[in-house]
Amino acid sequence: MDVTTSQRLENELLQLVTFAIGEEEFGIDILKVQEIIRIMDITKVPNSPPHVEGVINLRGKVIPVIDLRCRFDMASRDHDRQTRIIVLDLHGTTVGFVVDAVSEVLRLQSDTVEPPPPVVSGIDSEYIRGVGKLENRLLILLDLEKLLPEEELRR
Repeated sequence: MDVTTSQRLENELLQLVTFAIGEEEFGIDILKVQEIIRIMDITKVPNSPPHVEGVINLRGKVIPVIDLRCRFDMASRDHDRQTRIIVLDLHGTTVGFVVDAVSEVLRLQSDTVEPPPPVVSGIDSEYIRGVGKLENRLLILLDLEKLLPEEELRR
């Protein structure tokens, strides 16, 4: 890799959708996000894994919905007016993630992102792509492919 390629990668601008789960703030690549919707009726699916809250009907398409609080082994919480479902494309499958609130869309220089520490707030570091440093806060960048592996989506 030549110097200009290396410099370009260091200065790459990441565009992220940020959201909250509890007191933590997370970011995911905006290109994976199809839309963000208000919480709606979620139909429970018998014998599904604990982190699968159920399915929703979004404009005629049935979409599985994952509870990120449960996935991260965080205490459950009732949905409120701030609760959102982030609809994503993962491995060619449309899936929804329930989050406490969506914060903003922001741009972050890739050189402000550090590798994940071994454990961050009890969340397995395998799900974390890195930690972004903003002026007065840290942003946990999620690795969606590891958070919901393709084999799990195909079950």
